Amino acid sequence: MNRTERLGAILDLLAADGQVEVEGIVERLGVSPATARRDLDSLANERLLTRTRGGATSGSVSYDLPGRYNRDDHARQKHQIALAASALIPKGAVIGLCGGTTSTALAQVLSTREDLMVQSNRPTLTVVTNAINIAAQLAIRPNLKIMVTGGIVNPRSYELVGPYADSILQKVALDFAFIGVNGIEPGAGPTINDEGEASVNSRMARRASEAYLLADSSKIGKRAFATMDDHRFDRLITDGGITAEQLAAFGDAGTEVIVAPDI
Repeated sequence: MNRTERLGAILDLLAADGQVEVEGIVERLGVSPATARRDLDSLANERLLTRTRGGATSGSVSYDLPGRYNRDDHARQKHQIALAASALIPKGAVIGLCGGTTSTALAQVLSTREDLMVQSNRPTLTVVTNAINIAAQLAIRPNLKIMVTGGIVNPRSYELVGPYADSILQKVALDFAFIGVNGIEPGAGPTINDEGEASVNSRMARRASEAYLLADSSKIGKRAFATMDDHRFDRLITDGGITAEQLAAFGDAGTEVIVAPDI
C-alpha cells in the first residue's frame, strides 16, 4: 500500500468511527507506529482531521454529510473505484465531478495525491462540481481550482440542480467527467434516483472529452427512477464484484469496463 492509499484508508477508518488511534492504524494497515503518526500529521496539516494524543478525530471537518455518506456498506469498493479513476487523471486536467458517495470517495483520493499538492503557479487540477460537500472538501487545497455550478441544493445529496447548473455547465469544457449512479443495466444505461441530478449529470458528461460512470458492483442490474438517455455512456469503472456474465453483457452493449484492482 503506497502513501496515497494509506491516507485514503485512514480517512475511511475515521469516517466510519469518528476517531482513530495510532494502534488501530498499525493493526489495520500493517504499518509502523512512526509511519502512522506521520500520516496523521500530514492529514492534520491538510485540515482533514484533528490530531489528538495517540490518534485523531474528525472534529475539524466543517460540514456534516447526509446519512448515506456516513453509513456505507460498500465504502471499500468505492475507494478502489476512486483509486482507479484517479489513475486516469493527469496533473493539470480539468474534470467534472457529480455528487454521490463514489464521487466523494474520488475527491478524497484526489485531495491526498502528492503530485497535486506540489507548489505550482498554475492549478494542478481544475474541478467543476455541482456537489457542495465535494467543493468544501477540495477548496482548502491551494493548488486546486474549484468551480461550483449554480442551482438549488438537494438536501438529500448536497447536489446543486436546476437550470442555473445547466447554464454554467454549457460554458465549460472538461477533459474528464466522473458520474455516479444509483443503478446500471447492460444495454439499458444508468439511472439516478432524482431527475434533477440526472439532468445535471447528463449535461456534465456531454461537456467532457471522456465520461466515466462510477458504480460499485451492487448497483449493477438495478434500476432507479430517472434515466440519462440524452448522453450515451460507454465507459464504466466498477469493482471486482462484477460477474463474468455482467462483464460479457456490458461488452456486447459496447461498454468498456474498468475493474478496479482489489486493495
